Amino acid sequence: MARTPSPGPGGLADLGPLAQLRAGRLARRVPQLYVGLVFYGVSLAMMVRGNLGLAPWDVLHSGLIRHLPMSLGQAVVVMSFVVLVLWIPLREAPGLGTVSNALVVGMSADATLALLDAPAGAGWRVALCVGGVALCGAAGAMYIGAQLGRGPRDGLMTGLARRTGRSLGLVRTGIEVAVVLVGLALGGALGAGTVLYALAIGPLTQWWLPAWTVEVGGVRDHCSAA
Repeated sequence: MARTPSPGPGGLADLGPLAQLRAGRLARRVPQLYVGLVFYGVSLAMMVRGNLGLAPWDVLHSGLIRHLPMSLGQAVVVMSFVVLVLWIPLREAPGLGTVSNALVVGMSADATLALLDAPAGAGWRVALCVGGVALCGAAGAMYIGAQLGRGPRDGLMTGLARRTGRSLGLVRTGIEVAVVLVGLALGGALGAGTVLYALAIGPLTQWWLPAWTVEVGGVRDHCSAA
């Protein structure tokens, strides 16, 4: 008899890497994963072109590219694998979505930046920034709801929360404050968009997640974002 997936944080099925692939409905889940990751990269590029402030991790990425010969997307990929190294002592297990996240988001961001010019008008900049945050919330719900593994940064958050016994919200806030401070020290871009992202991304992901969470193993998980 197949094991019923047990609910993990936020009501998502708590599945290991192989169990994620064996849980069924891959014809729906795999495309949803990659569409979500592509849109995630697009959303980051929209915030860059809006030039009103970046998501916390992108403050760090924008600081890195001031000192290293790489694009923003390449910085996203490099930092993803740096974060994955930090998973080792936390004993987090990567899945298809984890490795895909590390690669696809950065490549999608660079491709979008190559196609999308910075707008001249302030109204268009605001629209890109707000639209980027909104799209990021939906895209995050899509790839998380595919239930094929956490992204590198999400896994760092859940691993630290499990190890320290602190809440996911507190750990996430601590990580994002830390990366913003490091990014600012490196010359990264901080602005109103950073504050908007920090306030809105949790509620937006929570709102979208139930609609995008795919039933696995015959169980429909009712989700809420941490």
